[in-house]
Amino acid sequence: MNQPNAPAPTSDADYEQVVSTAAAAAAPVAAATPADRAGWLEAVAAALADAADELVEIAQDETRLPEPRLRGELVRTTFQLGLFADVLREGSYLGVRVDHADPEWGMGPRPDLRRMQRPLGPVAVWAASNFPFAFSVAGGDTASALAAGCPVVVKAHPGHLRLSQRTAQVVTNALHQAGAPDGTFALVVGTDNGRLLVTDPRIKAGAFTGSLAGGRALFDLAAARPEPIPFFGELGSVNPVFVTPGAAAERSQDVAEGFLGSVTLGVGQFCTKPGLVFVPSGSGLVDRLAEGAAGLPGAPMLNDRIREGFATAVGELAARPEVTVLAGSAEVAEEPSLALFTTTYDQHARAREQLEVECFGPAALIVYYDDPAQLLEAAAAIEGQLTATVQGTEAEAGVVGPLLDVLADRAGRVLWNGWPTGVSVTHAMEHGGPYPATTAASTTSVGTAAVERFLRPVSYQSVPDDLLPPPLQEANPWGVPRRVDGVLQIP
Repeated sequence: MNQPNAPAPTSDADYEQVVSTAAAAAAPVAAATPADRAGWLEAVAAALADAADELVEIAQDETRLPEPRLRGELVRTTFQLGLFADVLREGSYLGVRVDHADPEWGMGPRPDLRRMQRPLGPVAVWAASNFPFAFSVAGGDTASALAAGCPVVVKAHPGHLRLSQRTAQVVTNALHQAGAPDGTFALVVGTDNGRLLVTDPRIKAGAFTGSLAGGRALFDLAAARPEPIPFFGELGSVNPVFVTPGAAAERSQDVAEGFLGSVTLGVGQFCTKPGLVFVPSGSGLVDRLAEGAAGLPGAPMLNDRIREGFATAVGELAARPEVTVLAGSAEVAEEPSLALFTTTYDQHARAREQLEVECFGPAALIVYYDDPAQLLEAAAAIEGQLTATVQGTEAEAGVVGPLLDVLADRAGRVLWNGWPTGVSVTHAMEHGGPYPATTAASTTSVGTAAVERFLRPVSYQSVPDDLLPPPLQEANPWGVPRRVDGVLQIP
């Protein structure tokens, strides 16, 4: 994608300088106290806030996103940096456990054992297209990796190169002024450099948000290395919604309005957009969806490449013999509006693999079912998802209880009478899920638990106190929570 005045791909010499400096920074970054790293993150947050007017102006020019959306996203970005600073100061993310030597231990004498989490080393982050702040250069992957004590090298997304370059300058300057080691953070540009990062032996982990094809290619490269590395890829999802007969009968208008708002939010360019909806046959809900969709205007997508990809996906879905157009059109305009398609439960079941495909944009497939038991069948056959939603009533416990259980096996986040867009940055958020939603179902890329991706546990056995890392020393000089001889101790 060509952009006027966009930075050129990083040269071989500059790439080598970036990665070698990041590798050299790994030890001092890991050795920094949590309080010091918290200060770095807060300095970055403040610098981004100070540069907001400039950054938002560049982002508007490159992404076609409206100013209010961009300003809100920048606030989210600075907020999550501050939230990780709070996590660092609290200290329990280190998972410190101390078992003193015990000659009377039940299974025989035990040595002195002390366990904590340590940083993996330099992390490569591939920025996303649809969130130019919150999932990009200074986004959640960068924030969580820095919080863990890992230097970060970001591969810029081609959809907003000038914004990436300017954001990286703000981040780098803020870290330098806050006292972070040189090499703590850097940016590279170019697809080839993205491939180099995932195979570079100095890179110890990768984090990616984007397409299934791109993420799987990088994941395979990470796994094929002589020393494979963890690769945390968020690859997309159709985010199924299951509407029970009770919900359709009692609040069809609310369900229709909620769905239409969620599927068109950000022109459908969210990875949590609901793209597959199971609706009882004969309910008035479908009519309300069709009526509501007809009145929705189109809007520009992030860039031409994304719009072209959306047009291809919608065209392929519409061409399926099982599918009928309910609202909108299979012909994607310059400013796409919502397209809704329908099929029956039996037709969907026969062609599930072809129909359960993410259309990254304002489109969704509605599946008519005849028997609530079919909801369980459909849920059991769904591939791994970021989210799964039940629109139901508590009076239908015999259906919704088992359905929630099945969906918990299929998705990272299960919603009850809500909508999956609007991922909150908080302590209990899970933004992940079984493959193909992600490449690492046991982790999250949003929320404070994201820091755990870039840490690994190490036990020290019978090591003299003054040679131990500070969190493991008897005096606990960092003042972190610890489980000592099985008892949780909070300073």
